[in-house]
Amino acid sequence: MITPVSRLTPVLRFARVALALLVAASAAEAGGARGETMPWRNDTRALVIDAYELNLIDWEAMTSDRRIAGFISKASDGLPEVFDCSGAHKGDSTNHCRTMWRKYAVSRELFQTRRLVARAKGLLWGAYHLGRPGNPVEQANHFLDYAQPRADEAMVLDIEGLDPAQFMSPEDAGLFAAHIKARTGRYPVLYTNHATARFIAENRARYPILSRLPLWYARYRPSTGEAFPLGNWDRYWLWQFSADANCGRRRCPYRVPGTLSDIDVNVAPADRKALSAAWAKGELVPEKPLPPRPAPPPLLLMVSARAAVGSGAGLAMDMTVTGALPPPVLEAADVSRH
Repeated sequence: MITPVSRLTPVLRFARVALALLVAASAAEAGGARGETMPWRNDTRALVIDAYELNLIDWEAMTSDRRIAGFISKASDGLPEVFDCSGAHKGDSTNHCRTMWRKYAVSRELFQTRRLVARAKGLLWGAYHLGRPGNPVEQANHFLDYAQPRADEAMVLDIEGLDPAQFMSPEDAGLFAAHIKARTGRYPVLYTNHATARFIAENRARYPILSRLPLWYARYRPSTGEAFPLGNWDRYWLWQFSADANCGRRRCPYRVPGTLSDIDVNVAPADRKALSAAWAKGELVPEKPLPPRPAPPPLLLMVSARAAVGSGAGLAMDMTVTGALPPPVLEAADVSRH
């Protein structure tokens, strides 16, 4: 029996809708894939706020946005502070020393207060350490003492760039991550920009741990472009897409109620439930095989010969000839002897 076209039309429509939903689901599952554009416009994607102590936040207003699933706060910065207010202070007065101590104490208390509020509001909680030059093991201990991370809280190492005078080196970052793993049983997440991530990815043989930490990717553009896959990273853990650098009064990728334009906003590659499941795992991403090394150019043997040619008339010519010969082909028997 031949089915009339009029009866097929609803079926075809249903098939098209089902196919579109399947494609959308596959795109959401493969978050961070190459060429992804403005995923924060997808209402199913979870958002995460990250802040430091000077960000102004109205918690009631901010949490009215139901897409916000997590909050990551700055914890420690570099090596532990030394607050000894006696003796010489390299030009700093005793009053300045006391002021810095008060600032540290207030920042620490603010961190703890925000954690209580965020968890009470049902948000995922995380903390980050800003990596600086100096002993990476001491910095890791400083971070753990400051943040006191619980088993369900994310830990992050923030590397802002490759300038060794300002930021922790990739070598030290690997040691930092290894020490965090040794003390907590979990690895931290790596936060960095594209240039630094690309350097680590291109040199992942030198940084076997650092290049496999989950990547919190900072990029203030509407698309990931051709960023992924990037070394071992097929996707981002979070994508920081909005910050003071690209958010102002007139235009902003995403407005968060209860905050100013300098607040950092991040999009996850999944919904709230999937983000929660992966939030504090602390596992390394799978390692990919290194690309094969290019074959070296063939060796050439240079041969020079010099000869004198004469004639019976007493005339002579001195000639030098230089040529290149291909290397000799070794037989199997020759190779086996060495």
